Amino acid sequence: MDKLKFTPSALTGSRGGLHIAQILMCVVTFIVCWIWGFPSHTYWIYGMVIWGVCPLLTLFITIVEMFLIHKIILVFCMDWDDFTTGMVMMSSLCTFSCTVIFANFYICWKCIWGWMVTILSGVCCVLYCVEMFRDKCDSARSATYVAVLPGFMKILEAFVGCIILISLIGYVGKPALLWCIVAYAIPLPLTILIIITNIMTKLKNCLPCSIDRFVIVFLVISVLLYISAAILWPIYSFRGNPRPKDCPGNSCIWSIQFVVTFMTYVNLGLYVIDLIFTCCGICGFKRS
Repeated sequence: MDKLKFTPSALTGSRGGLHIAQILMCVVTFIVCWIWGFPSHTYWIYGMVIWGVCPLLTLFITIVEMFLIHKIILVFCMDWDDFTTGMVMMSSLCTFSCTVIFANFYICWKCIWGWMVTILSGVCCVLYCVEMFRDKCDSARSATYVAVLPGFMKILEAFVGCIILISLIGYVGKPALLWCIVAYAIPLPLTILIIITNIMTKLKNCLPCSIDRFVIVFLVISVLLYISAAILWPIYSFRGNPRPKDCPGNSCIWSIQFVVTFMTYVNLGLYVIDLIFTCCGICGFKRS
């Protein structure tokens, strides 16, 4: 067993340099966005959370690799390469979503702060994407779940589910839309639980039942829930509610409801594809 020791190459190498750049850019983006300030906006809060959590995850991974802790402890319960690739995939998606959201809702000709935050967020996204492609092209790194298609599908499903939940608006007093919120909320934590279980190999082997059978049941339920939401949300959100002529991005309820509708169909498509691939046992998806 390797001993705990300091490895400067974790900081001086190209991977370490990328990590340092990611941390610095996320912190700078966080500070600029905090100085600008839109505390009452859900998307602003989402961006602040992403630019705060992503550098913390990167710092954690850097420290673990710097002291070779992953070779002493984490190797016994998880595939470290798969875990780190999965985290950089999620960070890439989250920073990309922040860039798109701020470009769509907070940019105007005179919005200097909005332009600054969007550009900085775009740089963060590029840095994480560079590391993601490096990891995917590195044949020496293992890929057991998150770094391959089945796990990446689950990451996409969880990511889109988060975007939907932070975008929910205009549902007060409408029971049909409240049901949609339930339909959105149920699959998300279960998707995250499936990802964690598959990463934690020791935990997966200790389960009394097959996780693959549970996944199929979960996917069927998720598809049914999203079908109901895909029918009810647009009907009860847009019936008698045409798009206003004056619809500013950061305060127009209609445009945010459209985001929910669009993402609902995206996630429905992802869950349907996931279910078909799992039932057919193709592209690395397991079936029981």
